[in-house]
Amino acid sequence: MSELHKFLFDGLPVRGMLVRLTDAWTEILRRRASNPTTGAYPQAVCNMLGEMAAASALMQANIKFDGSLVLQIFGDGPVKVAVAEVQPDLALRATATVVGPVPHAEGLVQLVNQGDGGRCAITLDPTAKLPGQQPYQGVVPLRDAQGNPLSSVGAMLEHYMLQSEQLDTTLVLAANDQIAAGLLIQRLPMQGDANLSGHGAHASAQDQMGNNEAYNHLAILARSLKREELLTLDADTILRRLFWEQRMTRFAPLHPRFACTCSRERVGRMIQGLGQDEVEQILQERDTVEVACEFCGLQYQFDPVDAAQLFLQPGQQQPGSGQTH
Repeated sequence: MSELHKFLFDGLPVRGMLVRLTDAWTEILRRRASNPTTGAYPQAVCNMLGEMAAASALMQANIKFDGSLVLQIFGDGPVKVAVAEVQPDLALRATATVVGPVPHAEGLVQLVNQGDGGRCAITLDPTAKLPGQQPYQGVVPLRDAQGNPLSSVGAMLEHYMLQSEQLDTTLVLAANDQIAAGLLIQRLPMQGDANLSGHGAHASAQDQMGNNEAYNHLAILARSLKREELLTLDADTILRRLFWEQRMTRFAPLHPRFACTCSRERVGRMIQGLGQDEVEQILQERDTVEVACEFCGLQYQFDPVDAAQLFLQPGQQQPGSGQTH
């Protein structure tokens, strides 16, 4: 089961989270691989999209936003667009559009930023919108403040957080075809009601970006986590090995899950919109009507019996085959 663990470092202005997407992540990959048109993601794309999914879950849990958080990368390489979307209850989905040969080498430059035209967008779309209210969106290029290309999803989002939130953030991410995982360490503001270290000039200096000694020390420990450790060790082991000298307050784990808005019923209504004559013509050319979700890739099949049921009155309908692949 997928898990997300939140924790605070006692007496320090630093919070953290650790996420391990297991069943939620493999369901995303299973649906994509089951689509005969697209097939499975190339491994490099799989790894990048998994890191995006893990990071999106961490960010959504971090901000407690009543609405969807959407992380997008628009690329000028073999990956045209990659998207991870997370709801307030940590229901998530992710997809990528691959338009060209994918190199064996991994990294943002090779996949989405070959011509320096790639960009990252984070959109916050409130569940309950006021009249005329638009979703909030922040967009940044895939290069740092010095103009150097950002090489990883983690570096991209650290830069985004520094630019948009003015908060020091460390993100360690990793993914393969079985798990997508991430560790987030973030400095909390030291001034105001949540001040953890007192008042005065020292606190003010420590509150400047990059100046907090406690955060810098914990960030170094977090960055020592190796990719293989993040992918294979359980949450308790990771936190104990990294932060065994620190006292932490840990909270009950949350459980991210996969969820897509597609369903057989929605696809059926779409087929009904084509009209019975057009559907019958399609069935004359092939044995089934096949429709794939543009987001998750799951393919829905309607044989002649299923299709006929769509155009019967409710009292006339009989159980059909209900094929979903």
